[in-house]
Amino acid sequence: MPEGVPTPDGDVNLIDTDYDIGQDNIDGQVGPFGFDIHNPVFLISGLSVVAFVAYALLFQEQATNMFGALRPWLTSTFDWFFLISANIFVIFCLFLIVSPWGSVRLGGTEATPDYTYTGWFAMLFAAGMGIGLMFFGVLEPVYHMAISSPLGVPSPFTEDGTLIPENVDASRSIGLAGTIFHWGLHPWAIYAVVALALALFTYNKGLPLTIRSAFYPIFGDRVWGWTGHIIDTLAVFATLFGLATSLGFGAQQAVAGLEFVYGVPNTVTSQVVLICAITAVALVSVLRGLDGGVKVLSEVNMVVAALLLLFVLLAGPTLLILTGFGEGLVAYAKDLIPLSNPFGREDDSYRQGWTAFYWAWWISWSPFVGMFIARVSRGRTVREFVTCVILIPSLVCVLWMAVFGGTAIEQVLTNSASQVKAYVIDSYSPELSLFGMLADLPLASITSTIAIVLVIVFFVTSSDSGSLVIDTITAGGKIDAPAPQRVFWCVFEGLVAIVLLIGGGLSSLQAMVISTGLPFTLVLLLMCWAILKGLMSEKR
Repeated sequence: MPEGVPTPDGDVNLIDTDYDIGQDNIDGQVGPFGFDIHNPVFLISGLSVVAFVAYALLFQEQATNMFGALRPWLTSTFDWFFLISANIFVIFCLFLIVSPWGSVRLGGTEATPDYTYTGWFAMLFAAGMGIGLMFFGVLEPVYHMAISSPLGVPSPFTEDGTLIPENVDASRSIGLAGTIFHWGLHPWAIYAVVALALALFTYNKGLPLTIRSAFYPIFGDRVWGWTGHIIDTLAVFATLFGLATSLGFGAQQAVAGLEFVYGVPNTVTSQVVLICAITAVALVSVLRGLDGGVKVLSEVNMVVAALLLLFVLLAGPTLLILTGFGEGLVAYAKDLIPLSNPFGREDDSYRQGWTAFYWAWWISWSPFVGMFIARVSRGRTVREFVTCVILIPSLVCVLWMAVFGGTAIEQVLTNSASQVKAYVIDSYSPELSLFGMLADLPLASITSTIAIVLVIVFFVTSSDSGSLVIDTITAGGKIDAPAPQRVFWCVFEGLVAIVLLIGGGLSSLQAMVISTGLPFTLVLLLMCWAILKGLMSEKR
């Protein structure tokens, strides 16, 4: 058993390889902090990130123009590829649930779970969706209902803002279905593929906890050479820019909330200061480790998020929300196949501007979320693992969208002066959509403050757990590498988010996500094949 890999329990089928975790590492020879880094993954990744930060700061105008043109070109050119790939991941996961391999236990036949369901679900939820639900929970249902028109369903408003009653039911339904599509089975299937591959080849095959290990059945010992170096480096880039995008969304929303409630100026400078402050808090959590940092923050976040959800449910149109939850699920099931279809559609604004970006974003997040889920999922069976990872968080997301999105849609349809309508339809200010919805409910200043705190804590947990994951990859699979390495990646996650915000705002962040998500999609498709080959040799 290679050093640093958890010892399996019961019958497992270890892969016979001469590779030892960290054998290619430069141990204690880099700088005064005694870094233990993988050569060359850390060097290539680290130097590339430093060069990128320098370029975006020194040539801001050029970077802004490049990033601004990159996103629309990528989404319009490769939308079909992202949609087909995401469909494959969903089908693959559903197949695993019903297959005989579903009874394979991660860690061996006698392994037991390291965390309770409560702690496990809290970490899944906080790592996988945190900031996104806060930013898009109100914005997206209203936007799809009124503007993007998924599947060509007409808007309930004329160009001058007049309500068309006969269009309300269909547009409300597609607004929820189009949103749930982006937060339901597809993203969680993407995460499940990466997480299952890492857990299987680490806990059952005795390989390092790093992306390259999943490809041993395909490439053999070549995964320890340049084939593996390329895979792990791609994973670092995808994770870093996926995280930077989430941090950018979080910073914009938190500062917008501070301005909305307390009058703090909403400027790029304010966003940069906030990113710096939260990165400093994340550093403390990083140094406390997984159990003392991420787990505690995730559980606190889950409780606070549940309380905010309950408040909106009770203070908003409760009966309509509960009805909308069921109707949203029905609409999602009815429209799932049409929304998944990559060809012959005319809803370019929705398919390219939203779906293609989302799938690239989830894929770029998948090394981070997948490795994090793998680290906390030892002892689960494949069937339990896949079912819980794709179905339970999907239902939570549906409930969140039904409560927040359903309340916002009702405000827009019944009150022409609603603040949500002002921030989403009349004058597009997406970072204010959540606060606009809360402003039309009781105790607005208190709930808005709680929302700001939630965004910030989600920010911290994402930065913290992302630093742990990138550090593991760049340390050759070691999960106990020196703390200064995690500090290095935590700091540079914040710097990347800052320079992308300075160099073009959200369009820059989204362009880099798609750029890194595109090649990593190929990695995930190969990973499905590797998982099947790995499961075939396991005892059930």
